[in-house]
Amino acid sequence: MNMNGPVKISRNERLQTCQEIAARLHEVYKAKILAIGVYGSVSRGTDGPFSDIEMFCVLDESNEDVEFSYEWSAGPWKAEVNVCSADVLLNIAATVEGDWPLTHGPFFAPLSLYDPKGFFPKLKKAAESSTKEDFTHAINEVLVGEMYEFIGKLRNANLNGSHTYLPYLTMQLAQYGAMLIGLHNQKLYSTGAMVLPESLELPNRPAGYDHVARRVMSGDLAEPSKLVIACEDFWNGLEAWTAEHQYVIHSKRIPF
Repeated sequence: MNMNGPVKISRNERLQTCQEIAARLHEVYKAKILAIGVYGSVSRGTDGPFSDIEMFCVLDESNEDVEFSYEWSAGPWKAEVNVCSADVLLNIAATVEGDWPLTHGPFFAPLSLYDPKGFFPKLKKAAESSTKEDFTHAINEVLVGEMYEFIGKLRNANLNGSHTYLPYLTMQLAQYGAMLIGLHNQKLYSTGAMVLPESLELPNRPAGYDHVARRVMSGDLAEPSKLVIACEDFWNGLEAWTAEHQYVIHSKRIPF
């Protein structure tokens, strides 16, 4: 059977492609290159036959910051190369945002292809430098920016009879609930495919979260009334969890 898009490629073939990309980066950026590394499933050794390639190309300091990506499909495989100046990447690694449990794994254990000056250990140190206050701030932002907004949308959808919107909102509440649990525990998830099951293994989960997460994992999203009840229970549990751990959903009427 002919197959369009990704095709089965062995890990050895994928690593060879990484080396070819690295060689081309050296041709393009020459002495500007400080380090080249691979991240994602390839760096962890968990890549599957259809996995893509994700790489860092770190440039030495210059007068202006550099941050952009090459992302392309060569037909049977796809690759992305993040080209960043060193100070930009170190700053990103040290910053905690709402999706930190999913996005920051690459900064802790990249597969080094070129690192003569020991940049990647510095990158890991930067990623480890975040404080409890940084995590608290990120949690508060997710509580208001995502969770509060999604529960409002869910109530509107239920009131207006827009029931086809409820499965999506339930999935979003589960996804960002997992981010909150990861942030609270300062725990990274191994991959996007494992966010929900791995979150269920972490302590200090809000009441009601498990039910919502398991519904999403099983695909049991067809009955609107059950989705609303599950999400509302989770929201109630989340408000109690927030108070218990001194996070903030509600502020003054106008806080500025």
